[in-house]
Amino acid sequence: MPALDYPPPLQRLIAQIRTLPGLGPRSAERLVLWLMQDGGRIEPLVDSLRDVGDRVQACDQCGFFIESDHECVLCHSPKRNPHLICVVEQAADVLRLERSGAFSGLYHVLGGKLSPLDNVTPEDLRIEPLLHRVKNQSVEEVILAVGSDVEGEATASYLNDLLRTEGLTVSRLAQGMPAGGGLDHVDELTLYQALQGRRRV
Repeated sequence: MPALDYPPPLQRLIAQIRTLPGLGPRSAERLVLWLMQDGGRIEPLVDSLRDVGDRVQACDQCGFFIESDHECVLCHSPKRNPHLICVVEQAADVLRLERSGAFSGLYHVLGGKLSPLDNVTPEDLRIEPLLHRVKNQSVEEVILAVGSDVEGEATASYLNDLLRTEGLTVSRLAQGMPAGGGLDHVDELTLYQALQGRRRV
């Protein structure tokens, strides 16, 4: 007697959900079963996914998401400083910086970070469009707002080497202790970075 399992369409959906980041086999199964509990949950999800697939794309210039028939509000805003580009890993990072209200320049989304173990090379990232922008626009400074993990450091170092040959000022986000944090809750690397990035008061 064959082992009992879900019908093949359900198995395929669970397999697709499993490919999403942060979801294992059990979480994917729970999500799919939740969708199946009420037939009214599936169609709106399908419609939304289809709508995103049809109408949302990455801006050719900065890489942030835009509707297909609209211009990018970031790249075409006269209020933004065109001489300053902030390089981030993902589109979500743009929103985090925008919500802080601390940056008024332009953005460039790389689409990831260098990771030889995951076979992510410079060709897999939006590095060529970045070089094209700095060569053809009046960019004076590029801020590298990538992570401080091993892959982020490798990405920042690689970009720094490329961009310095263009005669640009290249900077990184300050790193160190979080606001409201005490020394007893800070790891050694964060403390080291905080000391190195200290400023006069």
